Amino acid sequence: MARKVIDIRSEFPATPAQLYAVLRDGARWPELTPLGSFELHRPGEDEPEGVGAVRLFRTPPFASYERIVELVPDRRFGYTLLRGLPLRDYRVDVELTPVGGGAEVHWHCEFTPKIPGTGWFFRWFLGSFHAKVVAGLGRGATV
Repeated sequence: MARKVIDIRSEFPATPAQLYAVLRDGARWPELTPLGSFELHRPGEDEPEGVGAVRLFRTPPFASYERIVELVPDRRFGYTLLRGLPLRDYRVDVELTPVGGGAEVHWHCEFTPKIPGTGWFFRWFLGSFHAKVVAGLGRGATV
């Protein structure tokens, strides 16, 4: 099955540091995005939401377990899906780049569907969902 890619780029009147702070704070995601709830399932290696942390987001009927795999302060945030959707090799990398008086968010997601014939659906569904997540997190960083 073919690998699916979702790329979203948006600019916000927030600094990379402000956006990075929102990305790192899983508890804020449900208040800013369509996600239903947040739970820190397992803390990270050096800090609660550091590398290795497993964050659980519930949005009925889904519950997704996501591991933070990369953190570069004010520049990069990456996570992988451990379970919760019928996808494999799912990874999101978020790049933050200063532009003008704000920052650009480049949200890049790649995955392979586990069920043949569902790739188009998950690319469409997750593309729309991730766009709402990016918009909400961006708004949250400017408050």
